[in-house]
Amino acid sequence: MARFRQNEEIVKLMENPKIIRNTSIIAHVDHGKTTLSDSLLAHAGIISADAAGQKRFLDSYILEKQRGVTIFASNVSLVHTYEDTEHLINLIDTPGHIDFSSAVTRSLRAVDGALVVVDAVEGPMTQTETVLMQALKERVRPLLFINKVDRLIKEIKLSPQEIQKKFAKVLTKINNLIEKHAPPEFKEAWKIKIEDTVAFGSALHKWGLSLDYMRQKQISFQDIIDAYTGEPDDVSAKIVELSKKAPIPEPILNMFCKHLPSPIVAQPYRQTKIWAGDVTSPVGVGMAKVDPKAPLLMCISTIDVDPHSGTVAIGRIFSGTITKGKEVQLVGSQRKGTIQQVFMSMATDRVIVDKVPAGNIGGVSGLPVMRVGETIGEANCEIHSFEGLTYVSDPVVTVAVEPENVKDLPLFDKVMHKLTTEDPCIRFVMNKESGEFLLSGMGELHLEITAYRMQEAGLKVKLSKPIVIYRETINHDYKGPAVMGKSPNKHNKLWITIEKLSEDIIEAIKSEKITDLQNKDERAKVLKTFGWSPDEAKGAVAVEESNILVNRIRGRQYVEEIIDHIKTGFREAVHTSPLTREPAHGLKINLEDITLHEDPVHRGPAQAIPMTWRPIYCVILLSKPKLLEPLINFECNVPSNFVSSVLATVNKRRGKILDMPSEEDMITVKAEMPVSESFGIADELRSSTEGRAFWATQFSRWAPVPEQLQEEIVKEIRERKGLPPVPPKPEEYFESE
Repeated sequence: MARFRQNEEIVKLMENPKIIRNTSIIAHVDHGKTTLSDSLLAHAGIISADAAGQKRFLDSYILEKQRGVTIFASNVSLVHTYEDTEHLINLIDTPGHIDFSSAVTRSLRAVDGALVVVDAVEGPMTQTETVLMQALKERVRPLLFINKVDRLIKEIKLSPQEIQKKFAKVLTKINNLIEKHAPPEFKEAWKIKIEDTVAFGSALHKWGLSLDYMRQKQISFQDIIDAYTGEPDDVSAKIVELSKKAPIPEPILNMFCKHLPSPIVAQPYRQTKIWAGDVTSPVGVGMAKVDPKAPLLMCISTIDVDPHSGTVAIGRIFSGTITKGKEVQLVGSQRKGTIQQVFMSMATDRVIVDKVPAGNIGGVSGLPVMRVGETIGEANCEIHSFEGLTYVSDPVVTVAVEPENVKDLPLFDKVMHKLTTEDPCIRFVMNKESGEFLLSGMGELHLEITAYRMQEAGLKVKLSKPIVIYRETINHDYKGPAVMGKSPNKHNKLWITIEKLSEDIIEAIKSEKITDLQNKDERAKVLKTFGWSPDEAKGAVAVEESNILVNRIRGRQYVEEIIDHIKTGFREAVHTSPLTREPAHGLKINLEDITLHEDPVHRGPAQAIPMTWRPIYCVILLSKPKLLEPLINFECNVPSNFVSSVLATVNKRRGKILDMPSEEDMITVKAEMPVSESFGIADELRSSTEGRAFWATQFSRWAPVPEQLQEEIVKEIRERKGLPPVPPKPEEYFESE
């Protein structure tokens, strides 16, 4: 059984990585993750058994309690005795709503196993696939808990045989996803088996079973059905009795201990996936062996900007030990610092401890401001950073935000810095043309929560209606002669061409296989695998968003002295492209030739930057620029008699039906629709289906705006930004000899 222990005893268990299990609970929204976590915490003595299921202990933030939805990932450590051996379980409860899926991505970097929770009635849904795919990409082993089995009995009134058939369908769907997304070497080994890696039950009613437990406790499916049969008072008493005879934590915590890998087992096979460093180096060997005495290697998964403690960074220690007073380096930002405090995270509490060794999840404070995904390493030691975190969605919804009172601008700056540091999927920029502050997030709910957090910090702000962020690209590669740009003083000239990047290159940039932080040789090595010639690959000098700058100039003087200014001009151009001043997408800008004045005074940034962005604008406008809009995948489970209402809603919002599988009397409508058409869909679906529809959305891809709508949308965006309604002509940026 599990028992709550004093923190000193938990710290002792941290010393033995063989008995540690780092795991996360992942699921679609409202499938019961946090309710299940309550029972596990009650079993460990952290909360009372009576409060479990209602308290939602790991939903500590006020909006989480009000809305019944998890917004932030929470971690807690508990002890469970399995086969006479105490195990330390570091558990992270994650959000299920797609708007907060970035928290799932960050949490999965810190764990080796994940419990996938699925509603027995709804089955695996869109976000179930998304979180499971994220877990498998990080080489995190999945287990399965089928929750809300009481709904199969009370609402659908299934027989024991029908319940088993329902379970089999859920298992088949989950295993199909594992077959599709798991690393090749784990496709078979990690498939869910009803005999040992599945538990089922009701988190709300606190009972849970596995096949093994059913045999041990001599409980049949008919016994479970009988517990829900009879008068309400009798049923309540029988459910309480069932929860005592088959408490939900036991089969789940036993599964964790028996089937999830310890850090010693997991780190060697996760190492090459999440860390690109040399496995034979002292750090690489320390990581594979989970050696607490090796050089420190820690990956940050959560950041909290605390007014008292400063930046508190929580993450997984893969090698070495974090201790108070230890000097470390922030590998990504290339800075140094000294750890002032070491923490163990217990949900809302940060417990100060002396040290946290390799294989555990711990927290540190006192270091310089950093970003999520940062690598903390031993000072004065050559350390490679962790692979970048790949999020399943982009911030595609934007609002204009400003403080109600101009004297709150210093506080506004401070609060925005805190929010963007803690949540890397919030983007905050100032529009130079309009002077607006623009806040971008994953969706309406994400921005709503962010606005509430601003008010919570004492900042009153005004928000505009949601604005959709578009992207700009070109219709075809530029075919003509290189386009020339002149510096304002006319003493320097730069020739540029443009091409579209292939989808696989764009995907490699998104997954951070190609980044601006790589040195030229590393980047060239990756680009050559995509078919680029050695010269072309070596010429890739800058990566910005999903765009690459390639230097093809040969045999010209002073190029190295001016290249940084050219990169700045390139970045300005791709952040505000000429059609609507929206970011560019998938462009390859080629520097073909250059002539420079021999006096450095005449080729400074004021000359080089306009000389770069003007011909880029010109060549984009000559290549038939195209506006791209963000599309979302929409999946809706609805009874067959309401399906026509859902189809009508999708069709009038420019949606495209992709599939409509049916199961019994439920139909799943799978569609794709523009983000711009999705606002307010929740209220419409609730009213048109009498609240019987369950749906989810997630970012799908960037797609060209329909030809007949492009002109109108371009005009709307330009007018909103205070620009002339008609885009510029190439001639406005064209320079002749």
